[in-house]
Amino acid sequence: MMSEDKKSKKAVIATGGKQYLVEEGQVLNVELLNDLKANEKSVTFVPLMVINDKDIKVGTPEVTGAKVTATVAEEQVVGDKVLAIRYKAKKRVRKVRGHRQRSAQITVTKIS
Repeated sequence: MMSEDKKSKKAVIATGGKQYLVEEGQVLNVELLNDLKANEKSVTFVPLMVINDKDIKVGTPEVTGAKVTATVAEEQVVGDKVLAIRYKAKKRVRKVRGHRQRSAQITVTKIS
């Protein structure tokens, strides 16, 4: 049973063409963040929606005055290799292409 005095604060952020429902302390992998400056460990997102218990604020498209702060892990992660194969029987057409998606691991520190 959850105690009544602990308030859960959640937010919806958009990065890398995807939307994520996050809360403080959550660790998640997002697509590579190209807008980071050199040696910068913190990133700020403007949320699309903020949920504070029963109070819900929905932005048009973003909630004004609200922000989500997150820290970035030191190393960027490279995912498993995905192979794209094109093959046509009896036509001598064989094409193999590989791709490894790069991502960044972030930890949400504050929702305000």
